[in-house]
Amino acid sequence: MKFIDEATIKVYAGDGGNGVATFRREKYEPMGGPNGGDGGRGGSIIVEADRNINTLVDYRYSRVFRAQRGENGRGSDRYGAGGEDMLLRVPVGTVISDKASEQMLVDLSEHGQRVMIAKGGNGGLGNIHFKSSINRSPRQCTKGDPGEEFELYLELKVLADVGLLGMPNAGKSTFIRSVSAAKPKVADYPFTTLHPNLGVVRVDTNRSFVIADIPGLIEGAAEGAGLGHQFLRHLARTSLLLHLVDLAPFDESIDPVKEARAIIEELRKYDEDLYTKPRWLVLNKVDMLADVSDKVKAFVKEFGWEGRVFAISAISGIGCKELTYAIMEHLEQTRDAELDTQTSGQQDDVAAG
Repeated sequence: MKFIDEATIKVYAGDGGNGVATFRREKYEPMGGPNGGDGGRGGSIIVEADRNINTLVDYRYSRVFRAQRGENGRGSDRYGAGGEDMLLRVPVGTVISDKASEQMLVDLSEHGQRVMIAKGGNGGLGNIHFKSSINRSPRQCTKGDPGEEFELYLELKVLADVGLLGMPNAGKSTFIRSVSAAKPKVADYPFTTLHPNLGVVRVDTNRSFVIADIPGLIEGAAEGAGLGHQFLRHLARTSLLLHLVDLAPFDESIDPVKEARAIIEELRKYDEDLYTKPRWLVLNKVDMLADVSDKVKAFVKEFGWEGRVFAISAISGIGCKELTYAIMEHLEQTRDAELDTQTSGQQDDVAAG
């Protein structure tokens, strides 16, 4: 199934019911006072993040959502019933924007997070509200307010701690199969991965992290070439990027350094924040090389890389364990640093108060 990670929908909150102008007409009171009730409130559109939903595919086929209209008021002081709210469930990690203004409305990053995205209209007033000392028989009533309506753009960003970055056939799918229980499709042709795969890497009983296998990039991905431009956004939430490079390509005419530079250039073009994220270099398929150390040193020197480097073989598992432990340690240190920053910030606020 193709991964659907974006959708455009229209939402219509319910209109409020109309108020009515009625009067008491009883046997012993043929000319009674006003008793028209108010209209009911229109139903609202509410969006909730649900971790049991993985894609936005439901919103590809159903694009229009209308909440229930409020009932009109009736005589004998009877108010109209309110319309039922409509609940739309989306995956955790969904960002909702207004299609017209392109302004982000909400980022649903936690399970159970709920937001009213379109408010139902208020009900109209019945004529009992217009009675006064000089107007005993008011015939005024008001109509219900229209509900809010929007055209929304839904975009799903994968929630993962680590993102795998690399050209097609760099070995990303093989790596995620090697270190987690995820079973992405693996084959010897480009663009095997047509949608992001998530895998949970369990380092210890209570120590684990989520890794995302993002479809391969090609040059021009930031401008829309290939598949990569659709999925670069999934890397935005990750804390660490692993840049996988095929150090032993089947086609000897392929230059690993040139391909690695092309990936970095795509990152820079697409998003400066993404470009400056912590990034490690992972040189894959070292089991196919005789002089691993020399090849790794030569690549790092030509590439001009000064960050952390890992040489692994995803298919045989060489170096994978060491890499996953290093990732876990990095993530824990990052979380501790963020927690310290938040704590110190709260303490500063208390002291200032």
